[in-house]
Amino acid sequence: MTTKTPAASPLRLGKLALLVSAATLAPFAAQAQDTEQPQDDVRASALDDINEILVTGTKKKDAENVQDIPLAVTAFNAGTLEAFKIRDISGLSFQAPTVSLDQVGTSRGTANFTVRGLGINSSIPSIDPTVGVFVDGVYLGINGGVVFDLFDLDSVEILRGPQGVLFGRNVTGGAVVINTGNPTEDFRGKFRAAVDGPVDGGRGGANYTVSGVVSGPIIEDVLLFKVGAYYNKDEGYFRNLAAETIPNLSENHGKAETKILRGALEARLGGLTLLGKLDYFESDGDGPSAQNRAFFDRNSFDIAIDNPGGYSNEIWTGSLTATVDIGRGTLTNVFGWRKYDATTDGDIDATPEFLFHSTTETAQEQFSNELRYAISFDKLDLTVGGFYFNQDLAYTEVRQLPRATPLTFFGGGRQDHEVLGLFANAQWEFIDSLSLIAGIRWNQETKDAAVTFVRPRLQACSVVQGTCPTTGNNPIPFPTGIEPNGFEDRIRFRNLSPKLGLQYEFADSQLYGHWSRGFRSGGYNFRITNVGIFNRAVAETGLLGFDEEQVDNFEIGGKFQTADASFTLNVAGYVTKVGNMQREVNLAGVGEGVVQNILNTADATIKGVEAEARMRVSPSLAFTANIGIIDAGYDEVLFDISGDGQINDADLALSLPRVPPITVGAGLIHDWDLGSSNILTRVNYQYRDRAAYTDDNFGWLNDLSNLEANITWNTPIRGLSLSIYGRNLLDQVQEGGDTQVPFGSGAPTTGPRGPNSTGVQRPFQAQPGLGTFSPLMRGRNVGIEAMFEF
Repeated sequence: MTTKTPAASPLRLGKLALLVSAATLAPFAAQAQDTEQPQDDVRASALDDINEILVTGTKKKDAENVQDIPLAVTAFNAGTLEAFKIRDISGLSFQAPTVSLDQVGTSRGTANFTVRGLGINSSIPSIDPTVGVFVDGVYLGINGGVVFDLFDLDSVEILRGPQGVLFGRNVTGGAVVINTGNPTEDFRGKFRAAVDGPVDGGRGGANYTVSGVVSGPIIEDVLLFKVGAYYNKDEGYFRNLAAETIPNLSENHGKAETKILRGALEARLGGLTLLGKLDYFESDGDGPSAQNRAFFDRNSFDIAIDNPGGYSNEIWTGSLTATVDIGRGTLTNVFGWRKYDATTDGDIDATPEFLFHSTTETAQEQFSNELRYAISFDKLDLTVGGFYFNQDLAYTEVRQLPRATPLTFFGGGRQDHEVLGLFANAQWEFIDSLSLIAGIRWNQETKDAAVTFVRPRLQACSVVQGTCPTTGNNPIPFPTGIEPNGFEDRIRFRNLSPKLGLQYEFADSQLYGHWSRGFRSGGYNFRITNVGIFNRAVAETGLLGFDEEQVDNFEIGGKFQTADASFTLNVAGYVTKVGNMQREVNLAGVGEGVVQNILNTADATIKGVEAEARMRVSPSLAFTANIGIIDAGYDEVLFDISGDGQINDADLALSLPRVPPITVGAGLIHDWDLGSSNILTRVNYQYRDRAAYTDDNFGWLNDLSNLEANITWNTPIRGLSLSIYGRNLLDQVQEGGDTQVPFGSGAPTTGPRGPNSTGVQRPFQAQPGLGTFSPLMRGRNVGIEAMFEF
């Protein structure tokens, strides 16, 4: 075990020049809650109401202006999401600093969100999310089915840092709060049709989207409704070069078809309000569009795979929210239910040969309930409540590696997961303009698991169907030469997550500081493919799974605004101490394809500063920009991360995965009044530095320069607008991962990855013969859209 204080990461001169030239300004986000304005007011709010950003993430009695909250928050309202043509939550990755809302790419729709350097890089469903996602107040228990098409949203709020006091469970990195549209008091509707696609003639086909929402009263002021439908057909963005030599293989890859049906009812029964929502989601299409970088340049969109693969998802989500005013407070109960069923099929070797193919099946059902009471006095805001969550999760993985063995690998895991929580949070203005902030949450998590090792088997089996075997409570010791099927085990965690801080308000600005603590519970790996490595880890740790992770965040910040709200600047600096960091350590294995171990690898420190602002320079023009700088390093290493067989300075020198040192962006919005119509132009640029993907730093994510733009003409015909939009206009290659696999060209690609925090150079592949599984995201996309509202 080695302890060392890491040196600060050197900043390249080109990056420094970019930082100096970019102002510290935030993504444009207009009034986040006020979505029931007439259409003309909505247009005006694009510039006139940028100071009104209301958020619900603090769970106080009433929604708050983001400038009044002593917390780093970026919020987007329905108009902003529409203006930027956000089609899924990952589109917000390029609207805010130190935020990466990416999907892993292995399994379509699976989130690998990272905020301030805290995140994961896995599609294993038993790994709890670092960044929690909440839809209409309901926590989503797994990362599957999170990054999919979005429509009819009221707002999206991104809260940075541990949010363990007020939010569900395991929210150590941050929270993404998604609020779908509510029924309206007047009858109205919105219909949209769009088509977009690559402009490079060598790539795939068109992407079609239609959607419609209608809402209004059934019984005036008593019963309101909303119904919506969404359909998307994607003909595939990528060109599969293997189709040139393999018969009956489609040239276009990345095809998908998605359908969403949504309904909501709101009943106003005197002082009691009931709001029920139900959402049905169905999507299927091709498997991952993976590139093997032993054969292709990492800055190209070329792929060549013999197995197009596939995915299929069916998701039901429901919530029932009851609110009633009692005294000076509001009692709120949020019941949630979600049922998720998914299958995948992927070409993991990412070559035109049958070397490593894998299929998975995931079944999850969850129930949750939160009861809270929020009360507001002149000098005191208090929220208290309780939370219950339970999910049943089952996962089956099948692997075929014909060159390693004629047998097929089968395995996975099943888990019952229960969470109990009690919380209280208060803000007390004990001196004029100076408030004390204090909160605490007691949490208990229990996991009952049965894990079946993913290994070659004579007979097929399915964990989801209950046909895969497991052994007793402990697979160690076992007789020499006899390999166990798996194990059953139960683990429980109890902890307290406190928060303590101060806020000082003056004029239209504030200063704040706070300390908060969060926990991410331990658990079990559903993808154990090398029993020997697993047994050694068990012998060293004494655990059949992995232990919980503790995060302490120390933050100071300021939010400054002019009296006329024409200029706003929000700045925050933070130090995050991560203890017993949970990581999925990936190793290329000839016999298993890829070995993925979930371990507590290290203690680490993440330091950073971020700033967001906006400035209106005229009645028709506003500028935005943002910046985030992160310095992260290991303090103490608990596991051989580098893979050289020992724990030493080589491990401490490695970069933390998914931590881009720099994110910076700028944008503008211009409203050109034409009398009976107007033209609204939005342009946004965001740069994200490269970052390690694998813990051993052999896998890396590209740096990205993302440029987006759209022009919307609100025509003289009331309610009709026409738009032209473009995403990733610089055609930058973005990948969901960069995992090493034992299928390469026989020699590593030349050229260094670039220096990490100590200047150590890493090659593109770990050793000759290795390739990569690097699922690609879309490049340049240009489209047109027509929308009609009434």
